[in-house]
Amino acid sequence: MNHCSSWQSFLNNCKQIVSHSNSLIISGTLTRVAGLVMEAVGLRLAVGSTCTVFLPNGHNVSAEVVGFSGDRLFLMPSSDVYGLVPGAKVVPTEYASDHPRIGKNWRPRRRAADRTKQINVGYELLGRVLSGAGEPLDQLGTIHTEQTVPLYSRPFNPLERAPIDMPLDVGIRAINTLLSVGRGQRMGLFAGSGVGKSVLLGMMARYTKADVIVVALIGERGREVKEFIENILGQEGLARSVVIAAPADTSPLMRLQGAAYATAIAEFFRDEGKNVLLIMDSLTRFAMAQREIALAVGEPPATKGYPPSVFARLPQLVERAGNGRQGSGSITAFYTVLSENDDPNDPIADNARAILDGHIVLSRRLADSGHYPAIDIESSISRVMPHLASQEQLEWTRRFKNLYARYHRSHDLISVGAYVPGSDPELDLAIKIYPALESFLQQGIFEHENIAESLQKLSKLLTLR
Repeated sequence: MNHCSSWQSFLNNCKQIVSHSNSLIISGTLTRVAGLVMEAVGLRLAVGSTCTVFLPNGHNVSAEVVGFSGDRLFLMPSSDVYGLVPGAKVVPTEYASDHPRIGKNWRPRRRAADRTKQINVGYELLGRVLSGAGEPLDQLGTIHTEQTVPLYSRPFNPLERAPIDMPLDVGIRAINTLLSVGRGQRMGLFAGSGVGKSVLLGMMARYTKADVIVVALIGERGREVKEFIENILGQEGLARSVVIAAPADTSPLMRLQGAAYATAIAEFFRDEGKNVLLIMDSLTRFAMAQREIALAVGEPPATKGYPPSVFARLPQLVERAGNGRQGSGSITAFYTVLSENDDPNDPIADNARAILDGHIVLSRRLADSGHYPAIDIESSISRVMPHLASQEQLEWTRRFKNLYARYHRSHDLISVGAYVPGSDPELDLAIKIYPALESFLQQGIFEHENIAESLQKLSKLLTLR
């Protein structure tokens, strides 16, 4: 009887899926291609739907509906538009939900967000390098997964999140002691170009204690993909990692999807109870991809050339990371933010600073002087550190920053010999131990130090007289 009822339930579920299918193939016509945007008529599709544009040579181009005006749909291609001709056929792509299985509960996806583009997730992705569309780049064959999730998940209820109450060991001395990171925290790495942010992220990927690592290389150099895998992750690190690569030469739609895909994979492993480290390089390139799309469809710029939709997309992406519900896993996320011309008040940097749980600023001045990692301790902060660190560690941190800042404020006087020793006992102490402070902040690329060792060194340093 149970066998018959399982088959009956399976057939009813299949009938429910088939009932929503169209018996006729609905198609539209491509009427205009201007820059990055294609216009099509003859279709009525929702924003976010996916279409296929057929070329005369038998190939096709995938595109997504990003807007409409009257009866015209605005499509953004996921690849090059070479070969498109006027009047090309446009056919909507239907994404089915998870297919029913015998003996397993199946629930239809009724929400609009669940009926959008579905992506493959699963443990089969570990050790693989994928594009923004989920296609393998490592030439290791196709990936066969049984589970799918929507590319854009539903917003998380903030009251259901577990609190950030457990420190995370990232293996970097300055961060472990002075900028404590918690499991489930979302940190920003603010820097200009060429100050070592990618190398610092690589150190975190190598030394951070996490079950799964998800790396999203969005809009960066294509050369970085191979370097990150071979020189930073290595075979051991790659075995527990998923790399999503959408370099700068890909379309803006692929860069957006790459960031969303990486976040969706991290959410899947979080729901499986894993502690996930999400590294995204960079959040600025994600914002620029959204700017390209918004300006192409006619959205007016609002702040220094950025349309309002850019600032709406950023928190939607960032808020997907963090701790899950009580008893589930976590996503600790590090996002790099590019400060154009080393301006920390860039619109994207300013907005990201407000929505993240802290920021680590890399200084070009320190990088040029050979100070690595070039972390500007005075400008960096971790917002959850008071809930993670002990009172003793907080006092050490305050003492360290006080002496470090005291020396830098008086550096000009000291360098020209205008300061008279004995005038300020605190400054005298800062001058005496400043070489030790600077040495404490520096760390080699292949040097790893856990939280206990870092705190021990910090306590010994501050007892120097």
